[in-house]
Amino acid sequence: MSDVTIHGGLTIATVLYDLVNDEILAGTNITPADFWHGFDQAAHQLAPKNQALLETRARLQNQINNWLKTHSNDSIDPVAYEAFLSDIGYLHADDGDFDIETSNVDPEIATIAGPQLVVPITNARYSLNAANARWGSLYDALYGTDAISDAGGAEKTNSYNPVRGNKVIAFARDLLNKSAPLSIGSWNDVTGFAITDGALVVTMGDGHTGLGDHDQFVGYTGKADSPSSIILIKNGLHLEIIIDANGTIGAGDAAHINDVMVESALTSIIDLEDSIAAVDAEDKVLAYRNWNKIMRGTLTASFTKNGEMMDRKLNDDKSFIAADGSRQTLRGRALMLVRNVGHLMSNPAVLLSDGREIPEGILDAFISVAAALPDFASKQNSPAGSIYVVKPKMHGPDEVAFAVETFDMVERLLQLPANTIKIGIMDEERRTTVNLKECIRAAKSRVAFINTGFLDRTGDEIHTSMYAGAMIRKGDMKAAAWISAYEDWNVDIGLACGFSGKAQIGKGMWAMPDLMADMFTQKISHPKAGANCAWVPSPTAATLHALHYHEVDVAKRQAELTGKARASRSDILSIPVASRPNWSDEDIRAELRNNAQGILGYVVRWIDQGVGCSKVPDIHNVGLMEDRATLRISSQHIANWLQHKICDADLVMDVMKEMAAVVDAQNAGDASYEPMAGHFDQSIAFQAALDLVFKGIEQPSGYTEPVLHARRLEKKAQAKAA
Repeated sequence: MSDVTIHGGLTIATVLYDLVNDEILAGTNITPADFWHGFDQAAHQLAPKNQALLETRARLQNQINNWLKTHSNDSIDPVAYEAFLSDIGYLHADDGDFDIETSNVDPEIATIAGPQLVVPITNARYSLNAANARWGSLYDALYGTDAISDAGGAEKTNSYNPVRGNKVIAFARDLLNKSAPLSIGSWNDVTGFAITDGALVVTMGDGHTGLGDHDQFVGYTGKADSPSSIILIKNGLHLEIIIDANGTIGAGDAAHINDVMVESALTSIIDLEDSIAAVDAEDKVLAYRNWNKIMRGTLTASFTKNGEMMDRKLNDDKSFIAADGSRQTLRGRALMLVRNVGHLMSNPAVLLSDGREIPEGILDAFISVAAALPDFASKQNSPAGSIYVVKPKMHGPDEVAFAVETFDMVERLLQLPANTIKIGIMDEERRTTVNLKECIRAAKSRVAFINTGFLDRTGDEIHTSMYAGAMIRKGDMKAAAWISAYEDWNVDIGLACGFSGKAQIGKGMWAMPDLMADMFTQKISHPKAGANCAWVPSPTAATLHALHYHEVDVAKRQAELTGKARASRSDILSIPVASRPNWSDEDIRAELRNNAQGILGYVVRWIDQGVGCSKVPDIHNVGLMEDRATLRISSQHIANWLQHKICDADLVMDVMKEMAAVVDAQNAGDASYEPMAGHFDQSIAFQAALDLVFKGIEQPSGYTEPVLHARRLEKKAQAKAA
């Protein structure tokens, strides 16, 4: 670091030091001197413990590698394997049943089921979009996506297509008939609305009707005899019917319904981890500043769209008149959580007294929570008075306990009541999955969230079991025995630990933001599985996925599932190896091409442009929302096939160069893009991709961060020197 400030035993990048002193702590009761003194002491106490946990990871992995090398020539004996994992301390004993004790959890997490967004904090516009995705236009979500088919002349055209519009209106009326049925008749025949004696009166021709369930009427805006909107509720989620006789749609609608606004993303994870590229103080300052501004309610963004400059800010709450005549409000923004990084990486933004970089998870814990202090005072984000921190990539109960110990220290330093900081446990590493109950126990007074993450979990599965044999093809992983057991186990354990009505049980991302028809067909499986939230890639996807929670009463579904164990740890520990690989040369090359294209398409933006999450076209030019989890599984899969001689280094190199040209062509329209083909030795991005594959086995837990961070720092240094 060139410009630093010394405070006690810490050497701090001055840009970070100034951000904390001048912006983050401004208006709080924590002085900069007290903060840095306490942080200095805590960091030096916690860092050695952090290192010891990483050494335990490495020791266990080496023991597993050696056992698999000895025992995997024939089929692995599952009983012997589990006994071995218990003997080395990988598997923990079950210490008995318990219920979590988490308190002061907001209803968006504890009792209402709905979609969840994850967005990069370094992009202010995306962060604002996520915060404001609490409400979405159903008409826009349907009209602008493939959720409505083009058949019968309903194509999307440059101007409004009334055929498509009529399909949208029919879909919305069908939703109302299902979600808020009338006592008599259909929403298709409604011609007007009024509020009389606190009840919704619906006109149909010469007659009147009302809701089949009067309790679904929440309130209205405008005049009682001529409302501007009607607010209804289904399974805790609101719908707002917009009435406008002069509106583009409302003018030609018998009931003058101009739109239906859907309560969509109840929660949004503002991400400091997988979806961003933060490798130094400069990057961390941008991330922390944006998070602090969100918590202060002051974040804004200006951008150009269709040649017009636009400004964006955080939405206000919705004001309305309730059924009892009182003036009420509905939340205008998603409840926001912040995802810190895991325990692995360090960051040069702060150096410890021995000159080592600070573990980045410790840095995130103290500064991201300090940045949330304004909300602890205002209660704009969390009326319950909690700060929600999602903690990823933890391996087992001891690592969860370390996160809890860290948050204990953060609370003492920042003068917060005990257990103000709630923890979200990402169930994406195998040692956490198989010990999930004990992981939850370690955080039973703080835990507010568990979820599954198929891609990271698969990457860890491949790396942990690297020497068991050649893995099945990546596309076959979702049909592997361990996957369904893992997904069910997460819900089973969460319910057994008393999550229902207290905390979130989540499911992973729908990664194809352009394929909304497929999402609408398939993602209903998540609430049916008993999950009360699931990740979506965009506000539009949140609006459509929210409709699944109208159809499925998740609380009822959880009650049905409670006590019904559907998965076993033995199933989860089954290893997805191909028993007798007999793939043709064409099959092998196709698999390598798919993996290599995904790796290169993501890495080139990460290294060259510092973009941690974006819509990356796959080998078939289908746009996928990619982050480091995708990279981890693809790189580990090739490394595994190299290890077991399914392919050789020459073939992999040939495919990598072939796919570099494909990725270059896919990015031809990006003026800032730097081609890889023809510049293989000079392209830092291409070299990073090679490192991930050819050095994949030596990467801790198969993580991509060590390679990405080192190569991104190299790229930034090159750019500064130019």
